[in-house]
Amino acid sequence: MFSIFKRKYPSAPVDFSGLKTDMHSHLLPGIDDGAPDTGVTEQLKKGLEDLGYSQFIATPHIMWDLYKNTGTTIDAALKTLQATGRGHDNIRGAAEYFMDDYFDGLLNEEKPLLTISGKKVLVEFSFVAPPFDLKEQLFKLQIKGYEPVLAHPERYNYFTGNRKVYDEFKSMGCLFQVNLLSLSGYYGKIPQELAAWLVSKKYVDLLGTDLHHERHLEALRNSKNSMPFVQQLLDAGRLLNPQLSL
Repeated sequence: MFSIFKRKYPSAPVDFSGLKTDMHSHLLPGIDDGAPDTGVTEQLKKGLEDLGYSQFIATPHIMWDLYKNTGTTIDAALKTLQATGRGHDNIRGAAEYFMDDYFDGLLNEEKPLLTISGKKVLVEFSFVAPPFDLKEQLFKLQIKGYEPVLAHPERYNYFTGNRKVYDEFKSMGCLFQVNLLSLSGYYGKIPQELAAWLVSKKYVDLLGTDLHHERHLEALRNSKNSMPFVQQLLDAGRLLNPQLSL
């Protein structure tokens, strides 16, 4: 699969300007396992801008056992960043929701969710095993009027032997957001193969950096082997990234 893409799209420098918007990152300072302070935020954001990104939808974790974030804490972190006065009007806050009991409670109580665009809600679940009621939770999210965006579906290694589950998620109306670093092999062989397979199935709707720290940024700088996939998706006009607005 990789050789086919390399023949069609020769090696190119890393340039994500065609994507325009990074809609999955942990850039907001001090509220999850991403940037610890505004200084690091600015370094990471500048690094992404150098790679071609022009706007950012930051998605801190809302994972109640570890990161008890709410709209209030996320907005406060964004305001702290913007208070530096150093040109951060090209970033806004959303969230990456872990599908736990707290998330289920938000749905039951009909609390408004933070969206990356319109009614699109970025969700994730355990890398160890899927929730037993995963499909029911996704359906409940849709019943509440939201559009589920599955964060890094290629990183759930336990699905590799049952790829039909991706067909089921798609038939339910879920969008798929693949990590750029998965395409470059950063997370290992299985996520890389699953990401490439999702591209071949025309299942990828969004690409994100899922940037947490300098190591991710450096890996992105050296991810030339992700560019054939990025270019293929852009050429097909399938990606939603360029359409996202702040």
